[in-house]
Amino acid sequence: MVRTSDVALILIAILFPPAAAAIVTGCSCDLLINILLTLLGYFPGHIHAFWLIYKKMQAEERYGSGGFHYIGSGHYEPLYPNQPVHHQPQQGIPYQQAPYYGATGQ
Repeated sequence: MVRTSDVALILIAILFPPAAAAIVTGCSCDLLINILLTLLGYFPGHIHAFWLIYKKMQAEERYGSGGFHYIGSGHYEPLYPNQPVHHQPQQGIPYQQAPYYGATGQ
């Protein structure tokens, strides 16, 4: 689900990718990477900013809004270790677990 804040982040990323990276990650190594990518070609900075926004949206779906913090490299962890994870199945696609064949792979 796309929220209004995510739409605003996408618009900011279109105009100035390092600003969106700073909003998502704070003052981190990812911000420096985004600045360098933007200086190298502008579009690589866009791609990186959009990737950071995508990872943030995944964390919001998994841990709920505000129930996580950024640990770097596009990874998030819950604020509370015993916090339940919200898994939402994709629409129209039932969840099926692949069979386990053991170490032989047969």
